[in-house]
Amino acid sequence: MSFFSVVITVYNKADFIKNTLNSVLNQSFKDLEIIVVNDGSTDESETIINSFNDTRIRLITTENQGASIARNTGIKAAKYNYIALLDGDDIWDKEYLKTIHTAILKFPEHKIFATAISQKYEHKTVPVSYNFEQSELYKSYNYFEASQKYSLLTSSSVVFHKSILEKIGYFDPLIISGQDTDMWIRFGLHYDILFINKQLVIYNYSPSSLSNTTFGLDKKPKYDKHLKEEQNNKYIKAYLDRNRYSMAILSKLQSDNKSFNYYKSHIDINTLSTRKNLLLKSPKWLLKLLIKLKSLKGEKVYYPID
Repeated sequence: MSFFSVVITVYNKADFIKNTLNSVLNQSFKDLEIIVVNDGSTDESETIINSFNDTRIRLITTENQGASIARNTGIKAAKYNYIALLDGDDIWDKEYLKTIHTAILKFPEHKIFATAISQKYEHKTVPVSYNFEQSELYKSYNYFEASQKYSLLTSSSVVFHKSILEKIGYFDPLIISGQDTDMWIRFGLHYDILFINKQLVIYNYSPSSLSNTTFGLDKKPKYDKHLKEEQNNKYIKAYLDRNRYSMAILSKLQSDNKSFNYYKSHIDINTLSTRKNLLLKSPKWLLKLLIKLKSLKGEKVYYPID
């Protein structure tokens, strides 16, 4: 009986989806179904998906409605209890699901599982550096405490029991970019994360990805849903302020003073590094120069200055 429902969302990933699907089909753990949601791709993605001859693959093609609705569609179609998300351009190590399965059996009280990841750039692959050191293979973490530098969860390295959606809900369809962060916040407010200290996922950094091309502030989270919780937890406050900082910088780059003042007014400057506090005060021309320099060095530019 199958154990995992792998949900892969695809929008114009013709250059990547073959390798992504092969990384799932080549898993050492075989008890799975694969639900591919083609979110209205206009390239050859669907043709490539249909070229695979494996009965475990189910293709759902929809009009383009965005990542939130695409993921929700895949999750609702899932037959099995454990949902393994995967973006249509990322790669799993062949031992990924087997390692997650072992963790589920060892820690049945947990509902959310994740592994370490590496980021693949054009000329190099770099392991993500988290804000904690973990010597053992498995460890349980509070999401906010463990995500002060880099998120403990990503949309290609998380597996969760479907029952938790009854409490936290599905991906928010009103958020076009940043819906993952909104979901992880809700995960973290209710559940600890069982983290596996092993690099088993390769996140394929693409300058054309949604998070790197969707900069409209109306398409981003407001980070105003959890004001009460952050008042009583310094880690939640620091996590949310780090995201507000990103939105404040983006607002300044777009000369949107109203949004800049909104995000900045909710930030406790003591939660930010000296460098970030200086960048908040920097003029627009300097921010644009720093972004350009990071891009020329081949570094990830996110929201849009880390």
